Amino acid sequence: MIDGKPLMRSMMGARIWRLMREDRDLFQRETRAYFARAYPGWTVVKVKYPIVYLRDDRGRNE
Repeated sequence: MIDGKPLMRSMMGARIWRLMREDRDLFQRETRAYFARAYPGWTVVKVKYPIVYLRDDRGRNE
């Protein structure tokens, strides 16, 4: 939980996970881009193989 709100758990494909060992910066960029397309308004807050934890930020800045 972050700020009393539960996080959503999701997963992603092996192609992006391989980047974690090969190029950490590219892994982070690809992970953020992947979830920005899949879940607009959600933010990646933690990554622990094989789970990616996302926070719902939709409507936070309204």
